[in-house]
Amino acid sequence: MIELGVNIDHVATIRQARQTYEPDPVWAAVEAHLGGADGITVHLREDRRHIQDEDVRRLRDLTQIKLNLEMAATDEMVGIACRLKPEMAMLVPEGRHEVTTEGGLDVVAQEARLKDVVARLADAGIVTSVFIDADLSQVEAAARIGARVCEIHTGPYAHAFHAKGRDVEAAAVQTELDQVRRAGLAIRQLGMRFNAGHALNYYNVQPVARLHGVRELHIGHAIVSRAIFVGLREAVREMKQLMREGAEKGE
Repeated sequence: MIELGVNIDHVATIRQARQTYEPDPVWAAVEAHLGGADGITVHLREDRRHIQDEDVRRLRDLTQIKLNLEMAATDEMVGIACRLKPEMAMLVPEGRHEVTTEGGLDVVAQEARLKDVVARLADAGIVTSVFIDADLSQVEAAARIGARVCEIHTGPYAHAFHAKGRDVEAAAVQTELDQVRRAGLAIRQLGMRFNAGHALNYYNVQPVARLHGVRELHIGHAIVSRAIFVGLREAVREMKQLMREGAEKGE
């Protein structure tokens, strides 16, 4: 059954805007769990713009569902992951000036270093995922470095969906969706788990949830945004229902 990982970074964004102690990301994780989340995702960035080290430590100690730590492939972050032991570490590109992660990790250009990072994480008992574009060369490189999971960047699909008036049958939307579909097939053929995420929301999620073999979607901004109006537990429940309905009508 398709799973939902809820990214709670932007709960911490609100807290950091006032440099205070609320809202608490751990409380958000509990609410997401009660709403049906299968996992919690946080990105501990180099600049600590939202999630802080103490947040990750408390989430590791207090959450009852799996924890996915998004991180750059730096020695500092590998050390933190190996100490805290999240269930999964997802390697992502990271830039100081970006608003959020833009584009997938270039595994092809960094194979030797990333292979070492994956091995270090594996030695600590951590499953490694890589966040990559829907590019077959990147999928193949992910397999070569030993990644067990590939999360396909769905941003291009989501942006096309919005630009074409939320018309999933538009040629540009179908082109991007087909790229994700082909990447997912290659991932599974190479023995890795097919996940997807980025810019997914309540309007565009179902076509991705329908894709054959997709195991997990990671969604954050849309859920936290909706939670302002309906509460986090309900926002997660609604997203999970949409995903399940999409998966039941799958390819």
